[in-house]
Amino acid sequence: MTADTILLVGHGSREKSGNDEIEAFAQQWRERQPGWRIEVCFIEFSEITLSEGLRRAATGSQRVMVVPLILNAAGHVKMDIPQAIDGARLKFPQVEFLYAPHLTACDPILSIVKRRLKGAMQALDMPDPTTTGVVMLGRGSSDRQANGEMAKMARWLMEETDHELVDLAFTGITWPRLEKAVQRQSLLGMTQVVVLPYYLFNGTLVERITRQVANLKTQYPAIRFTSTAYFGFEREIFELLEQRVNDLKRGAPESRMPCDGCKYREFGVENGMGGHHHDDATLHHHDHDHAHEHPHPHAPVIVQIHPHPHAHDHTHPHEHAHP
Repeated sequence: MTADTILLVGHGSREKSGNDEIEAFAQQWRERQPGWRIEVCFIEFSEITLSEGLRRAATGSQRVMVVPLILNAAGHVKMDIPQAIDGARLKFPQVEFLYAPHLTACDPILSIVKRRLKGAMQALDMPDPTTTGVVMLGRGSSDRQANGEMAKMARWLMEETDHELVDLAFTGITWPRLEKAVQRQSLLGMTQVVVLPYYLFNGTLVERITRQVANLKTQYPAIRFTSTAYFGFEREIFELLEQRVNDLKRGAPESRMPCDGCKYREFGVENGMGGHHHDDATLHHHDHDHAHEHPHPHAPVIVQIHPHPHAHDHTHPHEHAHP
């Protein structure tokens, strides 16, 4: 019997090389932490689903620490993973399941982005930040908090560099798209543009970015473009995950993801407002996130207070005052 097992949860990609990279990442992490038992699963686009990963991790283990290898919290992090954990708790009542927060917008991630930008500037013929626009390009979500995390990172990057123009764009779901951001930067007189993909690993969307940048070079021949690599294998990613695990082990405050056990999430699932399992029987294939918007099940007189330290989108069916 193993005391602890870490379950690393990746998003998953239709592009097999993306899932292979997450497996390679897990192997590097095992080499960094040879005393840890580390399993891997994927939210979608893989046979190793959440339910299968949780089953493997729970087998022969007393405690499972679920660690999402995901940058921003949208529907998968807020709904799908905790719902799958609920199911695992019923199947394995003798096992304790702990759910760590996602990577989030934080200084270690900012350090990676700044390093990527610095390398891109060094590769340009005229590394002048005042005439070089930056576009931070993320996946995009129907969850406004997830998009807001991206906006925060873009602002932080502007604060800590000499670039006067750092724009935000998305590959899907929401706007603006890369083409619109580049059009704006061209009109504002930028002679060079650095595209910073805000992605952990390879996948169909990352490959799409490569094609988009190639098209933009043809569309704007007077502008010099360069695009940076995704950053899944950087030292800071390993260190963030190790911090998540160690915080769970010592029971640190805020070490657990608040969506685990959220009564409003449970209400949303019961009322068909999102959350589903990507079971072994059916691989769920889509390129969208699920919004985390649901009404609070308030009683007519007693008003509940939502205790999460992070904000969710809550659509209220009526107006009321919180005490």
